[in-house]
Amino acid sequence: MEKIVLETDLEGVDLLFRGKVRDIYDLGDKLLIVVTDRVSAFDLILPTGIPYKGKLLNQMSAYWFNFTEDIIPNHMITTDIEEFPEPLGEYSELLRGRSMLVRKADRIDVESVVRGYVSGSAWEEYQLNGSICGITLPLGLVESEKLSEPIFTPAIKASTGHDVNVSEEKIVELIGKDLTEEMKEKSIRIYEKAFKKAESKGILIADSKFEFGMFEGELILIDELLTPDSSRFWSIKDYLPGVSQKSFDKQFIRDYLKNIKWNREPPAPALPADIVQGTTQKYLEAYERIADGKLL
Repeated sequence: MEKIVLETDLEGVDLLFRGKVRDIYDLGDKLLIVVTDRVSAFDLILPTGIPYKGKLLNQMSAYWFNFTEDIIPNHMITTDIEEFPEPLGEYSELLRGRSMLVRKADRIDVESVVRGYVSGSAWEEYQLNGSICGITLPLGLVESEKLSEPIFTPAIKASTGHDVNVSEEKIVELIGKDLTEEMKEKSIRIYEKAFKKAESKGILIADSKFEFGMFEGELILIDELLTPDSSRFWSIKDYLPGVSQKSFDKQFIRDYLKNIKWNREPPAPALPADIVQGTTQKYLEAYERIADGKLL
């Protein structure tokens, strides 16, 4: 039975930040990212963990970092725990498969989102305005319809912690024209290359968000990459424009929480066994189909 890891405590190692899913440790000139089995919905961490989730997210990110390094460098140094510095060796059982040693970059506080289909918040915005992030789209699109070409629809964090869709012009105001254009160009190229790979495995990547940082004066990819937590994956055989799609992600959990009419206020409810098992199966299927392999 896979042990569920909800929180880590590496004695003798400085915990820099504990996010919704990741625990990040400061190793001086490097960082250690440990991906737990925590799951969040509607900006709250649920009390129930999802078996294998942390390992899957970590190993899928590593797969895509290697796959896209011809487009842009990234922060990954290694996921091989035998190459981790001391005192991490004593935690090898905990860290195996769910951790990554990375370069310490200066984060750019922009979510670089690329969309190939009209779904989620983009569909809601399109229904109201006929546009997404200031980009006017053709009339008459239906939910989940494929766009003629991928579009760059950035977001920033509001004071509430929620992601807020903004225009490209807003990002230019925040970080400058050159950096915005470089992030946009790299994001679209990553999306297009990953889309073709996933499509060959029977999966559509409807949209994905990318995060960037600066390392030694160079733009690099950071955080996670093309996982079910940062992307919307759909099965090609089940794809049907005009309706919401079944996803290989935590939409399964969101739908359950909506059905039980949770008010999205703490405390968050525990998840029943069938929802946990179903979520695990969706995450594992996405990884095994795309990466052609089993989890460590």
